[in-house]
Amino acid sequence: MEYAEYRRYDAVGLAGLVAGGEVSPVELLDAALARLDAVDPTLNTVVQRLDDRARVRADGPLTGPFAGVPFLVKDLLQDVIGTPTGSGSRALTDLPAAQNAVVVDRWIDAGLVIFGKTNTPEFGAKGITEPESGGVTRNPWDRALTPGGSSGGSAAAVAAGVVPVAGANDGGGSIRIPAACCGLVGLKPGRGVVPTGPVGGEPLHGAVSNGVISRTVRDSAAMLDVMAGAYPAAPYTTGGIPGSYAAALETPPRRLRIGYATDSPIGTGVHTEAIAAVDRAVVLLDELGHHVEPAETGIDERRLAADFLTMWFASLALEVDEARRRTGCGPDGFEFDTRFLAELGRTVSAPDYLAAHARWAGYIRDLAAFHERYDLLLTPTLAYPPARVGELATPRWMRALGSALMATRMGRLARWSGLIDKVIDDNLGRTPYTQLANITGRPAISVPLHWTSEGVPLGVQFVGPLGGEALLLALAGELEQAESWFDRQPPLLPAPDVSPK
Repeated sequence: MEYAEYRRYDAVGLAGLVAGGEVSPVELLDAALARLDAVDPTLNTVVQRLDDRARVRADGPLTGPFAGVPFLVKDLLQDVIGTPTGSGSRALTDLPAAQNAVVVDRWIDAGLVIFGKTNTPEFGAKGITEPESGGVTRNPWDRALTPGGSSGGSAAAVAAGVVPVAGANDGGGSIRIPAACCGLVGLKPGRGVVPTGPVGGEPLHGAVSNGVISRTVRDSAAMLDVMAGAYPAAPYTTGGIPGSYAAALETPPRRLRIGYATDSPIGTGVHTEAIAAVDRAVVLLDELGHHVEPAETGIDERRLAADFLTMWFASLALEVDEARRRTGCGPDGFEFDTRFLAELGRTVSAPDYLAAHARWAGYIRDLAAFHERYDLLLTPTLAYPPARVGELATPRWMRALGSALMATRMGRLARWSGLIDKVIDDNLGRTPYTQLANITGRPAISVPLHWTSEGVPLGVQFVGPLGGEALLLALAGELEQAESWFDRQPPLLPAPDVSPK
């Protein structure tokens, strides 16, 4: 199969070709590998290739709704047995996984052919994908820009046409941010809907969700049908929906009441293009008959951001310590930023950590009250267009200060010196809208409704209520029908003007 033909189909469409005998899994895998060979010297999307394993699988019997479709998993929390899960860290590049992650088993049962693992920042701790271990991943729309993070490798591979959909996960925006940067659909399921186990069964108290990044809403819905549901060792079960998520796309949603906001919830700047993205969405929603109006959540999201980072840093300290225990590596096995943020995490006392976690309940109540007034919350996904590669590197003065604090074990000084506020602004100032859904455990989706004047994607985000995945998908499907993005391709790619099959 030639690339131009391969690119005409989403994953559901490719599976249909296989089921109808029009193409074989081996032919699809050959097309995907050829595309990866063509674009990856420039984009650097995949850090581990599993070509031989994939060829054996593609040549064997396959069943399931995605039988024979090529697929990539993220090199973080998506363990493939016998293959290292590097998590963007040089400390873990040689430690094979002892078992598959639950979600990987579900992808395999669905018939997908996994042929590689995608690049991610170290431990998924950044909204860019520039790890020292895996190298810089670039945005297919403009190779001087980041594809976002932490699922940046997956997003770049999907945008570049290597696969129609790829594995991703999201602990603070890591599905939605790269989807917004790369002109893709990125659904973060609600807490517990898709498992992250069996290892580390509930990272960051369930704020982390596995999912996918795709080119079409129907792929995101059909993939959620595959991924969703508890497993025997899960910490809790979640209620499903009648029918399926894919079936939810068959009927447009009722006319919705949607509240929107463009101001940064943490008081930082917002680019005019991010505001324009929401304005464009508001016009389209109004044309479709939905009621859209400015609204506020009433949540102190500056405090939420501080609580998020307090717990994130503490969790990062645990990850570093655990990696050192498993591998015997020293501090130099980790990047400077990781070591510094982990040091800040070690200064968090148990009462402070528990107090931050206890405040989650208040944020959940406040967002639930918002959803009593509005069906959905609409915001920019990003406060700024994608950053240039290297633009967000830690400045020299902060590295010097951080090194001094680590050398003297005086990380606690950072908590009252104003450095934490600086870290909040630098880490979340470009992505202040996404953490709310993680902390509250609500589903959220980024859809590609806007391209900047320079031709770069900039998505908008909808946050749904508890159990609102089907509603988000139904609205996204309606928006996709009204203003299809499938046939928009990065300049890097040949551009057959074809709708999805």
